[in-house]
Amino acid sequence: MNKTGLLLTLLAALAVAAPAAAQDDSLAQSGEPPQKTSVLYTFGDDPCPEPVGDEIIVCAQRPESERYRVPKELREELKDDAPVGGGSWASKVEGYDNIARATRPNSCSPVGSYGFTGCASAALRQWFEARRAR
Repeated sequence: MNKTGLLLTLLAALAVAAPAAAQDDSLAQSGEPPQKTSVLYTFGDDPCPEPVGDEIIVCAQRPESERYRVPKELREELKDDAPVGGGSWASKVEGYDNIARATRPNSCSPVGSYGFTGCASAALRQWFEARRAR
């Protein structure tokens, strides 16, 4: 046999034996289920539940007044978006008007009925806003 035939035979034998060698008993699945971990919040004087088997339970105690409230993480508002003092009703109404203006008549837009008729009104609004900003 020549060298290339011997080399090919050796490589074929290694290719067949490699998957069998790669299987290790430590990596094989065991019959035991994975360990379970639970994170719970208890309120007031409620006891933490007892773990069953190899289960791990982590309990955090919260005051009784927090039992039926939305969690604090979800209650917090974005402080950057809210104006100082909460803003006025006039500014909220103006904001709603600006949102709805695109679909109304005299809106100076291609959307809505007679949208093209409001271009002069839009120019006047922009002029008044710029003048108030000075």
